[in-house]
Amino acid sequence: MRIHFLTCVIAALWVTGCSMDPVQAQFEIEVAFANLRFTRPVDLQHAGDGSGRLFVVEQAGVIQVFANDPSVASASVFLDIEDRVDDRDNEEGLLGLAFHPDFANNGFFYVDYTASNPSRTVIARYQVDPNDPNRADRNSEVIVLETGQPAGNHNGGQIAFGPDDFLYIALGDGGGSDDMFGNGQNRSTLLGTILRIDVDNSFNDRNYGIPADNPFVGGTQGFREEIYAYGLRNPWRFSFDPVTDLLWTGDVGQNSFEEIDIVENGGNYGWNTMEGFHCFSPSSGCNQSGLVLPVVEYGRSEGRSVTGGFVYRGPGVPELIGQYIYGDFLSGRIWALEYDGQQVVQNTELLNTSLGIASFGVDENNELYICAFDGRIHRFVPTSSTNIGEAAVPEAPVRLHPNHPNPFHDTTTIRFDVSETSRVNLFVYDLLGRQVANVVEGVVTAGEHTATFTPRGLPSGAYIFRLDTPQGTFTKTMLLLK
Repeated sequence: MRIHFLTCVIAALWVTGCSMDPVQAQFEIEVAFANLRFTRPVDLQHAGDGSGRLFVVEQAGVIQVFANDPSVASASVFLDIEDRVDDRDNEEGLLGLAFHPDFANNGFFYVDYTASNPSRTVIARYQVDPNDPNRADRNSEVIVLETGQPAGNHNGGQIAFGPDDFLYIALGDGGGSDDMFGNGQNRSTLLGTILRIDVDNSFNDRNYGIPADNPFVGGTQGFREEIYAYGLRNPWRFSFDPVTDLLWTGDVGQNSFEEIDIVENGGNYGWNTMEGFHCFSPSSGCNQSGLVLPVVEYGRSEGRSVTGGFVYRGPGVPELIGQYIYGDFLSGRIWALEYDGQQVVQNTELLNTSLGIASFGVDENNELYICAFDGRIHRFVPTSSTNIGEAAVPEAPVRLHPNHPNPFHDTTTIRFDVSETSRVNLFVYDLLGRQVANVVEGVVTAGEHTATFTPRGLPSGAYIFRLDTPQGTFTKTMLLLK
């Protein structure tokens, strides 16, 4: 089963410092593993051990494991803790999985789940069965951290090891509405935060330590030292960009706006003073001093529950390299956000799907997948040039051709067509989004045009060439070999 989308459409978002030119690209999503179907999949992870295996978290309390092969026939149960997991509320359950950076040697992995009596979030460590790498020892559970949950919603649930090898944990504000428990700006609670702990070093009676550079270490005001960032309503899915180390998260809004944030050490992300870029609680006076505003927001016409994603670093769809891909659970829309390290360059709606997008995940090659509530795992693929669906698509007013030769050594030729006299820019960028060459800049007449790119002083690697026109922005990838 494939869903075809040949033209990208701009979402009507509030974006600061953002170019909103439409992007013409050809992508589609397809079912990645035709023989597999899961029950409420909410997370996909790999073990980082070179095995290539994928692990899918089912909300009821089961983790499935399988070979990363499109023709794989079946998955097997890696861990079943349904009897320990409370998933009675729509936002409760087994919500997160993270493999220890040294999993290949110690067999440790960590889970985030909600439990009852009392209602709480549990962060627990398990160990793989020494006799079966595809089976965990369910009796090996060690509780690392627990915190009470006053309501069933806003549980966060993402856990991940950062580039510093510390464990990061997302927790919502405790649920209800309007931050009714007052946790968003309360640094004496773990709720409404992203935590950062050291699972390799215990301290006092805890099964973890506190990194020395956490923002509230050694304070005298009673703030929780585990907190890395706060002021979050329900951070649903965060990830680290493996190139820049930036920490991205989606934060689910309440009444009007969903937001994407870049999370920094000690950052206050504003809830419940702010929702997105907007004042939420007038009674607070809407004092924005010290708050970190979102990177982007979107309103209710685009979706109602943001699902944070990943900066794409995979080989399968080169046009998306370096862009942050995220979606919305209820509307099924998927966006690509281009960020230059200082501000948003462009935020583009890639696809408008019918999927309930619960989570994104990557494999060991950084290829991107989507966990959807149809029970399938989906992936991005470039649209085939021979796809029958393309026959009905009218000729585009602008066309950017692949460069030739590709790969290349000394020079390469880039061709593009415009249907009318237009002002165009043809720039080359590296994979960090830095402009490295200006190939064409000016007005060109209607017809086909050819430009030569000579990579003076640039190292070998993949580069993006981008054509900006009044009709849209178009990108392709080329490979320089020296």
